[in-house]
Amino acid sequence: MSIEVAPKKRLTPAPPEGAYLGMPAFPKAAKDALHNHQMRQNLRHATTTIREKRLLRAAEVSNWQELRTAGEQIKNKLARNLDSYLLQAEEAMTKAGITVHWARDAAEANQIVIDIAKQKQAQEVVKIKSMATQEIELNEALEEAGIAAWETDLAELIVQFGHDRPSHILVPAIHRNRSEVREIFKEEMGLWGKPAPEGLTDNPPDLAGAARAHLREKFLRAKVAVSGGNFIVAETGTLVIVESEGNGRMCLTLPETLISVVGIEKLVPTFDDLEVFLRLLPRSSTAERMNPYTSMWTGVTEGDGPQDLHVILLDNGRTNVLADPVGRAALRCIRCSACMNVCPVYERVGGHTYGSVYPGPIGAILTPQLRGIASDVDKSLPFASSLCGACDEVCPVKIPISDILVHMRAKVVEKKTKHHPTMESMIFGMVGKALENGDGIAFIQKFSKTAGKVFKKRSHFGVLPFPVASSWANARDMPVPPTETFRDWWDKRESKEEK
Repeated sequence: MSIEVAPKKRLTPAPPEGAYLGMPAFPKAAKDALHNHQMRQNLRHATTTIREKRLLRAAEVSNWQELRTAGEQIKNKLARNLDSYLLQAEEAMTKAGITVHWARDAAEANQIVIDIAKQKQAQEVVKIKSMATQEIELNEALEEAGIAAWETDLAELIVQFGHDRPSHILVPAIHRNRSEVREIFKEEMGLWGKPAPEGLTDNPPDLAGAARAHLREKFLRAKVAVSGGNFIVAETGTLVIVESEGNGRMCLTLPETLISVVGIEKLVPTFDDLEVFLRLLPRSSTAERMNPYTSMWTGVTEGDGPQDLHVILLDNGRTNVLADPVGRAALRCIRCSACMNVCPVYERVGGHTYGSVYPGPIGAILTPQLRGIASDVDKSLPFASSLCGACDEVCPVKIPISDILVHMRAKVVEKKTKHHPTMESMIFGMVGKALENGDGIAFIQKFSKTAGKVFKKRSHFGVLPFPVASSWANARDMPVPPTETFRDWWDKRESKEEK
């Protein structure tokens, strides 16, 4: 059978201008998603299973909270000295035989990968699951350059063959059930290589076997592999990838060339620090005591694995995040997805509603900082939360997600009202002026007492008139103010004591 290397049609749909996933802003996307009952059922089953297992695994560690604190402190130390650690990592990796590249944005990173692949005369690359490469839309850039990018992680493969987008950091195809996966494999596998076997069932081992057989030929012929990186140890230049399927190990051993795209925040200062995260990450993500595959490589070893190693250190907005004293805590994220698995909002609407490669609570605070809050999609994300705080409790590196959500909401409102004040902002501006001193408060209280006397037979106002009428006010009862203010009560009390 003749197999085409470069795809004849797009594996991933190009998003429309202005929206990463071709989705509207969160409020509308979420409303539409609520009608997808199958997706909601899939999400509820998967997230419930994962979070229950996570509770058991975390409870096994007697010093779990101390471990979380250690992770937080290590990441904070890294952020305070990121420039020094980046230079240390570059020097260590270069000495070990790795070619280090620096990329300011997605376009630079994509071009570096394309140039290396073309230099190697590669028409295809095999990929390890990577959030960074999804963030920069590397697959789309490679397709535009005539280079096929094959996802080798099972869930990523499902998403790619489904002409879909990931909806979860850990389980990209969480919105699909196994019957849907079977149909995707039957329809798509034969178009891109070895077809699915006849009579393929929706039994998970059968589906995994079909994917394994399909991917094997791609592993064996690929000359170039692309990965991300869970961690880079600054002192040794060691790259670390953790995974569950072994596809990453295949990509790290068979191809001649390996290109790793890694965000500049993924460093840890020392090899000893790595131990903390290798205990936190698996329990928080896959709810396992350790990852089935933990791969570490420090440069080139003759006769063992790829002989041409490249690391692209990616900024793409991360230094902007680092500049925000409140928002920079989001860079502590180790991509475990624990916050998503406990989020009541994510569980009901899914990851596609966030219009970002990073969905859920972490996406709601990280994406608007990386991309800015200019678009309707990005400025809606900080409001995609109930602020229940469940994400704060499970984050293995103690990111104060709720605090950052409020911080980002304030930024959105400030940007919105800076040049075009709204009725709400003008009202609150006047209230703020009035409440600056005691005399202003006393003046306002005279009106509140008058209103209390006029409406003293009622406990609540009805629908409020313009300009205070709004969707928020119409759904809430405003109590009638008391006829006696605290100041009046205090004056009476003081008068009695003096007598």
